[in-house]
Amino acid sequence: MYLGIDLGTSAVKTVLVDGAQRVIASESRPLAIASPQSGYFEQDPAQWIDATFATLDALKATHAAELAAVEGIGLSGQMHGATLLDASSRPLRPCILWNDGRSAAECRLLERRWPALRAISGNKAMPGFTAPKLLWIAAHEPEIFAATRLVLLPKAYLRLVLSGEAIEDVSDASGSLWLDVARRDWSDTALAATGLSRDHMPRLVEGCAPATTLRAELARRWGMARPPIIAGGAGDNPAGAVGIGAIRPGTAFVSLGTSGALLAPTSRIAANPDRAVHTFCHAIPAMWIQAGAILSAASCLAWIARLFGVTEAELLAPLGLHPQAPSPVSFLPYLAGERTPHDDPAVRGMLDGLSHGTDRGTIVQAVLEGVAFALADCRDALADAGIAIMEADAIGGGSRSRFWLSVLASVLNVPVHRFAGGETGAAFGAARLGRLAVTGEAIAAVCTPPQRIETFEPDAGLVDAYAERLPAWRELYRPRN
Repeated sequence: MYLGIDLGTSAVKTVLVDGAQRVIASESRPLAIASPQSGYFEQDPAQWIDATFATLDALKATHAAELAAVEGIGLSGQMHGATLLDASSRPLRPCILWNDGRSAAECRLLERRWPALRAISGNKAMPGFTAPKLLWIAAHEPEIFAATRLVLLPKAYLRLVLSGEAIEDVSDASGSLWLDVARRDWSDTALAATGLSRDHMPRLVEGCAPATTLRAELARRWGMARPPIIAGGAGDNPAGAVGIGAIRPGTAFVSLGTSGALLAPTSRIAANPDRAVHTFCHAIPAMWIQAGAILSAASCLAWIARLFGVTEAELLAPLGLHPQAPSPVSFLPYLAGERTPHDDPAVRGMLDGLSHGTDRGTIVQAVLEGVAFALADCRDALADAGIAIMEADAIGGGSRSRFWLSVLASVLNVPVHRFAGGETGAAFGAARLGRLAVTGEAIAAVCTPPQRIETFEPDAGLVDAYAERLPAWRELYRPRN
């Protein structure tokens, strides 16, 4: 038996997977986000631990025998968050999250200090990444910076609590700007540019490698026969790739979680930092992931549901299974700024084209289409790096909506495939990494694609209609930085 724990932005999801790769049980607990001012997003690391322990306590209550048989644990997590620890490994302040936009000025400073940043990290300095956050801390909270002895990404902090060791995998580390993505190792020059050194960093491992073991007292708490091995794990999107078998060049997938992304595994680095394409190490050796990323995806649907005072399911139900025509309303999904292709943390969302005849369904469809148009921007940025998307698998909570996937297929003009349980892809991928760390099996034998349950083909009429709308939608963007 294997456990996959996904430390997301809105929830911790834990899945229990057997040797036949069947999900035996799953548990989820919500997480809260604090926004002390516009563009700032933080979380208290203590709630990550409470939520994770709650999921495992619940699994013990319902599946004690299966939990006792767990041999390996894999972790996945939200990327880029800056968790600063003191000499006693206690958090010094709330974690600054991946969608936080406060460090735009520090990004410019970092690129001046380290001219080779884009060549070595494969990425442009953007506020979501970890390194600029540390420059912001140094400038605005110098006493916190001076007391910092260890900088961890969210799932590495969870691993520290679970195991007592500070360890990170190379896929998650790629999103820090401190990693030399070709060498898959920390860059001393990058660290020095932010006033840090390797002493402030966790030990690095590959995602499928054994990293450490669960604390003995925690193994006893959850009734485990012996402390399971904890794998290196992965950032949430690389873990999602492992979960759906996207481990070879030529595959691609779209993530519709709190944020969104269009991602393609590659056997070589195909960076395009000028258009804010992300370059990350994959969770498996000698592979990378190129990604276009948007800061708000399923969170846009959650936002409009709050405004109307209904559930997301109630918003989606009247839309049916597929659109008849594009919405007359346009939506920019920049509720927390944007990454690909704009790198603009200050831009905000917009509804355009409202009239007396606009109803709720028209607005909801516009929101879904706006996210799809933003992913079309990601598609074009990847194309500029020589990566052509021919089809895509869908993961994340948004993949439950057949209407949304139908829109996405016609906007991107590629088939979009859906899996059963696609919303737990990252946790399932983490469980696979936990298994690989225990068994040492061939990666391709474990990381097989799950069965697709439905394919959404582009609608010829809608493809043309959306292609005509896309240039006008892009004209709505006005840079604010």
